[in-house]
Amino acid sequence: MPRITAQEVQTIPYGPLGIIAIPGCEELAAKIDNYIVKWRMEQAEEHKNTIAFYGYQRDTYMIDNSVVRFGSGEGKVVINDTIRGYDLYIVADCFNYSVTYNMYGMKVPKSPDDHFADLKRVISAASSKAKRINVIMPMLYEGRQHKRSSRESLDCAMALQELTNLGVENIITIDAHDKRVQNAIPHRSFENVMPAYQQIKAIVTSIDDLQVDPDHLLIISPDEGAMHRAIYLATQLGVNLGMFYKRRDYTRVVNGRNPIVAHQYLGESVEGKDIIIVDDMISSGDSMLDVARKLKELGARRIIVCCAFGLFCNGLEAFDEAYKNGIFTKVFTTNGIYQSPELLKREWYESVELSKYLAYFIDTINHDLSVSTLLDSSDKINSLLVKKGLK
Repeated sequence: MPRITAQEVQTIPYGPLGIIAIPGCEELAAKIDNYIVKWRMEQAEEHKNTIAFYGYQRDTYMIDNSVVRFGSGEGKVVINDTIRGYDLYIVADCFNYSVTYNMYGMKVPKSPDDHFADLKRVISAASSKAKRINVIMPMLYEGRQHKRSSRESLDCAMALQELTNLGVENIITIDAHDKRVQNAIPHRSFENVMPAYQQIKAIVTSIDDLQVDPDHLLIISPDEGAMHRAIYLATQLGVNLGMFYKRRDYTRVVNGRNPIVAHQYLGESVEGKDIIIVDDMISSGDSMLDVARKLKELGARRIIVCCAFGLFCNGLEAFDEAYKNGIFTKVFTTNGIYQSPELLKREWYESVELSKYLAYFIDTINHDLSVSTLLDSSDKINSLLVKKGLK
């Protein structure tokens, strides 16, 4: 992945770089910060004392801030470092349920709504001081509520409009559930980043004797909504794909959705082949495991689940049982959202690292350079497969 070289650093930064992590995102933000500190120590040494490069090389780009909660549950944010004239990047994980606060003497886990409110508080505290405000939100808040089917709220569109109305210039997210939601903010930058290279690298590194050819590997989409991800991955790997469609009972609504009656497979034979099931997220995991079981019944060899985000809302026991029964081999999700210690200990789980990729984006956008090469990973994927002897 190309990054800014000593020659390219002739481009003046938009402003001194600052990174703020809302509660629950400190670890990811710290990893991003470490990469940028290392890179900038190596590049453009001759410019570090130039006014245009003021604050370019520092020991850290993290901005100290305090997210305070009153006993009633109300909150506020205080930014403790100067940010005047800064190009500010706020890293937010709205799905970290391990963060808690006290309300009327009770310990309450922060919901996505609480995290989003904290994000808005940070933006409010930085408004009129920072030169530019950018939001890095790996999993898009309310991304699944992106369209209206009946009399219902359009939460994702409203959230994006709220952020831009508060002054956010750029929003960067990873594998949005439906990237067309960016139509809600046509006059602001919305970058939907696909972590295909990072996912493929993790898979080919972790899975022994994987053969990447149409006779031994098949990409599967668990439903019609994930087809564009499966098509991209199958094209990059040079293999074929299949899909499932979900037959639903539209006469009932359970937990906010029409329950799935059955998964119907469409595609070529999976018998004896390794399978990679591709989707944007694992929520409860029930649907994903149903698809895996169906593929096993059809004679699939090894089943690898690859998603951008793993929520595991109903716990890990169902996956433990399915792994024990040989239903799947590995599950890959990124560290863009909170990963519980219990999940990281599981033999069947592999974490896909995003921090370096996000650091590239921040470093590049801070210089107002094009991110086109970062969005297209085709050359990197091809080089990786050649290096591993898989192509």
